Amino acid sequence: MAAANAVYNVTTVQEPKAGKWLIVPSEYLDKCRFGIKVAAVLFSLLAFILAATVYLCSSCPALYFFQFASCAAFLFTGLLVFFLATPFHRRVGISDWPMLDFSYTVAIGFLIFLASAAFASEHRWTLEVQMSVAFGFIACVLFLVDAVIFVKIKGWPCHSKPRAPPEQSETPEAEKLTVHSEE
Repeated sequence: MAAANAVYNVTTVQEPKAGKWLIVPSEYLDKCRFGIKVAAVLFSLLAFILAATVYLCSSCPALYFFQFASCAAFLFTGLLVFFLATPFHRRVGISDWPMLDFSYTVAIGFLIFLASAAFASEHRWTLEVQMSVAFGFIACVLFLVDAVIFVKIKGWPCHSKPRAPPEQSETPEAEKLTVHSEE
């Protein structure tokens, strides 16, 4: 029994302390990207609030599209940051967090760019519109920077990682168990 415990003590990973709910840096989110994501959430929220204060719209569909995109960016990016920066990502049935994170970041960045461009081109330039569009474009740039940093640090998540053939899958832990069980 002691030999088996020695093998498992070396190979098992300790669970983080139960009292620690914010884990930055974590396996999916480092401090730099955490800061960028939080800034993108805040700029998206500011863009949405300012767009909501626009009373006269010359092209209401562009305004509504911008409000939708900035609100979606705020809510869903906030939710993504919550999952990536807390232990709750382990309880959700998602197995490929890096692919989800990268895909979402690129998609929402593109969506908020389209919405900001449409809102800027189709609306009267009041102070609220100018600030809202500026915050929308800043959020777009932050999403783009986050995606670029992700690729620089972790590489493209779309590439499948080569898997070891089944015959070579015996791990050192399995070898240690085999050696200890023979004794």
